[in-house]
Amino acid sequence: MSGLQQVHLRVNDAATGQPTPVRIRVTDADGKYHAPFGRLTQFASGPNQDVGGNVLLGGKPWAYIDGACEIALPPGPIHVSIAKGPEYLPVESDVQLVAGKLSLRLQIGRWTDWRREGWQSGDTRVHYIGPHGALLEAQAEDVAFVHLLARQTETTDSFGQAQPAIPNLLAFSGQAPCLQAPGHAVIVNTENWHPHLGSVGLLHCHRVVHPLTFGGPGGIDAWTLADWCGQCHRKRGLVMWTRTLHESEDFDHGEPLVDLLLGEVDAFELDHFEDSPFDALPLWYDLLNLGLRVPLAGASGKDGNGIALGTMRTYVHVPQTGAPTSGEWIEGLRAGRSFISNGPLLSFRVNDELPGAVVACGSGKVRVRARACSVVPFDALEVVANGAAVAAAAAAGSPASADIDVDVPVTASSWLAARCTGQALVFHRPANQRLFAHTSPVYVDVAGTPLRPDAEVARRFAREIDRMIAWCQTKARCPTPPLRERLTAGFIKARDRLRALCQ
Repeated sequence: MSGLQQVHLRVNDAATGQPTPVRIRVTDADGKYHAPFGRLTQFASGPNQDVGGNVLLGGKPWAYIDGACEIALPPGPIHVSIAKGPEYLPVESDVQLVAGKLSLRLQIGRWTDWRREGWQSGDTRVHYIGPHGALLEAQAEDVAFVHLLARQTETTDSFGQAQPAIPNLLAFSGQAPCLQAPGHAVIVNTENWHPHLGSVGLLHCHRVVHPLTFGGPGGIDAWTLADWCGQCHRKRGLVMWTRTLHESEDFDHGEPLVDLLLGEVDAFELDHFEDSPFDALPLWYDLLNLGLRVPLAGASGKDGNGIALGTMRTYVHVPQTGAPTSGEWIEGLRAGRSFISNGPLLSFRVNDELPGAVVACGSGKVRVRARACSVVPFDALEVVANGAAVAAAAAAGSPASADIDVDVPVTASSWLAARCTGQALVFHRPANQRLFAHTSPVYVDVAGTPLRPDAEVARRFAREIDRMIAWCQTKARCPTPPLRERLTAGFIKARDRLRALCQ
């Protein structure tokens, strides 16, 4: 510590004057990063590599602190960057640290408070970080509910051999928080997966549903993803289609597409947005245009120190009858009272109804009100009907905002939602994201004119399911013919439903 002095640094919440957990980065006049005691200046950022307390964003290291820390700093100019999620104004502070100064006091404050309006944020898929680290990072990123999903993975033993591992399974808490602090909770459940058929997140599940994975080299295909869904639903658990861009050499999408068609999947995950053909958003639009009603859920997919918890998050509207519970949040998501965001905040109503509602329309039009606001500048707010923009407004001001208040003509049953896009980048691994937010739909019901399923989408999905059936019949490692027939049955039922939609 030659030439350095130990400084006590505290960050207070501007509203309360009390220390508040934050993400912080401290650099000296040469741009050198100084980590608080107990944090690292250099650290691993790969999957399942000592996750928690540190994060590398855009190649720059940050530390998570509980509101105060000790840090060794050189006298002279010091720059402090502080962040606490999208509802707080980030702090960029230059400090002249004189020799002998032993403390620094800074503060951070909200510029908006969506909790007061009933909107509670959550991250629906986080991996490998321990519950205590997850709770600290949830507080520092202002995430109310963290769904920490135990997932079977591999690690390398002392002999260099790959061995199975299931981080956090012993912390499983199911329908109750594993750890909590005022306004924040960590709930531990599981993500169950098959190397070819895909994966599902079992949230708010009453027990661990085994096996956590099956199939693959040396394994057998004696279960289906639908088995997991059924066990999760036994006591009001929620099934989320995770990793929605999953592909195998034999087919795209995987069994979650089939299970969603059969009513076994409750929500569709979006964990990344690049505004490219590789995003899952068009897939979700296709599902809605088939007439399926499936809410959107936002997840960071955090599995290492290269991703901030809550980077993509889900806001759920929970009735304000006291401190919201994780069960109430899950039911709000199931009902579709949600929007997802990596920064912008969205408000959307159709005839004064929130996302998830079914609105009867007999007048040929509905009233749509949408608003977006963001401390990071965005480009535009749009209202979409069946996936196509029908109204738009450019953003202006600082913080940026945009408003839409318009009558939208409706001649047949449809779905409406709001989305917000921008060119600003949100640091993320394996690739940065563009600024983005999107609501779940409001469904508009015009009597006598049900939503007409998109026949081309139905045919395309039916072709994919044919490929899945062929895999079941020729490549699945089923030990007996009855098990093969059982595995195939759900795929055939879903294909028949799609073919009926094409008629």
